[in-house]
Amino acid sequence: MVQKQRIITLLAALLSFTFLFGQQSNDPLLGLRVDVVYLSSDLLEGRETGKEGENMAAEYIASRFQDIGLAPKGDGGSWYQSFDVEYRDNPHAASGEARKGKNVIAYLDNGAENTVVIGAHYDHLGHGIMGSLNAGEPAIHNGADDNASGVAAMLRIAEYLKQGKAKNNNYLFIAFSGEEMGLVGSKNFVNNPTINLGKVNYMLNMDMVGRLNEEKVLAINGAGTSPAWKPVIEGLSIGGIVAKTSDSGIGPSDHTSFYLKDIPVLHFFTGQHEDYHKPADDSERINYRGLLQVTDYMIALIEELNNAGKLAFTKTKDESEGRQAAKYKVSLGVMPDYVYSGEGMRIDGVIDGRPGANAGLENGDVIIRLGDVEVKDIYGYMEGLGKFKAGDKATIVIKRGEQVLEKVVEF
Repeated sequence: MVQKQRIITLLAALLSFTFLFGQQSNDPLLGLRVDVVYLSSDLLEGRETGKEGENMAAEYIASRFQDIGLAPKGDGGSWYQSFDVEYRDNPHAASGEARKGKNVIAYLDNGAENTVVIGAHYDHLGHGIMGSLNAGEPAIHNGADDNASGVAAMLRIAEYLKQGKAKNNNYLFIAFSGEEMGLVGSKNFVNNPTINLGKVNYMLNMDMVGRLNEEKVLAINGAGTSPAWKPVIEGLSIGGIVAKTSDSGIGPSDHTSFYLKDIPVLHFFTGQHEDYHKPADDSERINYRGLLQVTDYMIALIEELNNAGKLAFTKTKDESEGRQAAKYKVSLGVMPDYVYSGEGMRIDGVIDGRPGANAGLENGDVIIRLGDVEVKDIYGYMEGLGKFKAGDKATIVIKRGEQVLEKVVEF
């Protein structure tokens, strides 16, 4: 315990010095790096909800909010909003372990009529007992991209808005916990808001924004939740970023909780990768310059909407509604590239020992046919996958560079 306290004290001193240097040199890139490195360090042991690592992360985020000059907006005038959560290492278990989680909430009061919510979850998988895709022994899952990157982006945006000119909205910054256990923290907030939810203009959510690819494709989900979104997005030209939009306000992250309360939302995402929910999701793999460009893009969007008043809300359909509702009995064991905009389904990661790896599929392969189903996009891939059961064999046609290859996979 004494040794751990010494490490914490030393790290806190190092961080204070680094932030002082960063402020003097006006280097937001350095600030992003420090935030990600601390939040995804082994010291926090994966930031699992209800554990000491989550508490350490929450205290760090609260101290950063305070340094920026924001006001606490949690329970009873504190930085924190606590909630109950039931931890189950087996999702089929009848009951689990009762725990307490906490959101970290800060407010920038510009005296405006409406408030913009800017959020990112800070919890992760701990040692990977629940939700991990790691095939080996339990190990610390640091979650640098998922989602220390989103929290660092939120903090950078908060710093900018505190000094910026976009004053026609107030801003509420929320670091959510319990996201990995089913959006628990964000659900708790919208059901027990610390501000008038009717005065929320819109919500921006950052989840996995640290791996901007060479094509600079940024996925923006929820673009159909207000008629204001697409004209602004189409008019932005920031750092060469290419926006790939989808309409649905429902997805596996915290913006969904706000959408279900009839609030316009956007979810920013730089794509899945082979380190997702694995111990390898570490700080050295983050594209920090790309992360800075994502924050620049979001700041530009906020500034464009500064004079737009309160945005109208539009209900959206689930993106997969009306398509074949396949009940999957098999898995190929690959990570889809969700920011790929070409024809087919590009692979962003191949899991060792699974059917795709055994068939010789590689990162970057583009699946264009699965069995007798032509794959135009990820939905065609899902449709094709739904036709098979364990033990079946199928021919997969892929593009690998300029080559068209056939592979035989056994599920």
